[in-house]
Amino acid sequence: KKKMNKKINLIIGSGVLGAYLSLGFLKNNEKVIVTSRSIKKKYKNYQFLKIQKKVKFEKLNSNNKSEIIKILKKYNPDKVFYFSGQSSLTKSYKLKKTTLSSHYTGTKNFLDVLREKKLKLKFFKANSGYIFKPKKGVITLNSKFSTNKNPYITAQKKSFKIIKKYRKFKLNLFNLIFMQIESPLRQKDFFIKKVCIGAKNKKKIKVGNINNYRDYSWITEIIKYIILASKEKPRDFIISAGKKLSGKEILEFAYKMNNLNYKKYYLIDNKFIRKNEDKILIGSSKNSKYLKNKYNFKFKIFGKRLIEEMYNSL
Repeated sequence: KKKMNKKINLIIGSGVLGAYLSLGFLKNNEKVIVTSRSIKKKYKNYQFLKIQKKVKFEKLNSNNKSEIIKILKKYNPDKVFYFSGQSSLTKSYKLKKTTLSSHYTGTKNFLDVLREKKLKLKFFKANSGYIFKPKKGVITLNSKFSTNKNPYITAQKKSFKIIKKYRKFKLNLFNLIFMQIESPLRQKDFFIKKVCIGAKNKKKIKVGNINNYRDYSWITEIIKYIILASKEKPRDFIISAGKKLSGKEILEFAYKMNNLNYKKYYLIDNKFIRKNEDKILIGSSKNSKYLKNKYNFKFKIFGKRLIEEMYNSL
């Protein structure tokens, strides 16, 4: 039974996105339950945000339907956020099976349970902008699907399609499509963090193609956006600042913060160059405009300011 009508959010996966979203809900005085495949002693992301004691952790294997039924019965959540899954494009070649089951099979199991039990809760699946083929560098919700055979992209494509398909059964389902999300909790080998660490320590770094443009957003703004999107009727959202930033600009901005000329501090290393990459890949800002008109929300942290945030967080 729900206590005092406090909203209950169930977050599947204990990654960075889930941790920051938990913080967002706690600030709104909502209850948060986070599941992970194994119960750990330390949830680093939650410790970093100083919320480990405010969140309830539960063990859940999304490939097991009876475990899903049990947890939904126990907490009766208003919203479920499926933010779990193997998230590295490179590692997905070695982890094909895990990648598919963690994204697609887990999602399908949840949807089947919602359908069987006629549950009206809202269900959100995190997805990647890489599932679409950009046109002139931009992806929209009407873009054609990418033909890339990468196992991560394939698994996410299947997840996206099944959410759309199951919506026909009057289920409250959302696809949340993200581009690059940056935060202080980013792993050290991700481009922006790696560059900022190099700049701060006056070290030379090895990089791949620096002439590609990507769409980077900052985690706290992404969370505000998710919370607003979760008030809407079931639909798909592309959630990003919709601004382009090149590798070269990132190097320049970061090293400039330490009064250094970036040109002396990087080497191109072929092992970091991905084949068949799109030169420009940014998300359409159509969804953002919609939320701006309705809730007066707009992205403020992108470009140079995003690099400053990362640099200052180190």
